[in-house]
Amino acid sequence: MVLLGPRRVGKTILVYHSVESLVYENQAKYYQALQRSTDKTDSAPFVEFMLRMILDEVSSAIATDQAALLIAAIGTSTLGSAVLLKALGLSHRPTFRENYLNPALESGWIERTQPDSPRSPTQRYRLTNKGRQWLQHREKG
Repeated sequence: MVLLGPRRVGKTILVYHSVESLVYENQAKYYQALQRSTDKTDSAPFVEFMLRMILDEVSSAIATDQAALLIAAIGTSTLGSAVLLKALGLSHRPTFRENYLNPALESGWIERTQPDSPRSPTQRYRLTNKGRQWLQHREKG
C-alpha cells in the first residue's frame, strides 16, 4: 500500500490517502486506462492515468500551515473575520488576509457566505466540502 502524507514538506502538509483508495474511487477510468494500454501494447496510457490521478490527489491535499490553522478554527461553524482573528490569536488584518484567508479561499478550502460581497461587514466564512474532508482526515490521524 502506498500512502500520501501527512508529512511536512516545507510549509505544506500532505494528507494520507492510499493509492488503493484512489483506484477504488476511479475504478471505471482505471480499467479503461488498462484496456487502452492493452489495446496499444503500450503502458503509457495507464502510467499517464495513474500519475494524473495521484497528482490531482496530492494537489488537492496540500494546505499551508496557516490555512490548516484557519480550517481547524472554522470547523463546522460559519465565522466572521473578527472571530477568526481572535481564535487564531492575531490582530493584524492584512497578515490574516494575506497568510491565512486568501490562500484558503484560493485553494478552495473555505468559501465566503456572500461571494458577491467580499468586503461586506456581515461576511462570514465556512469550510467547503474539500475543507471538511481535510479536517476529517486530520482529526482521524
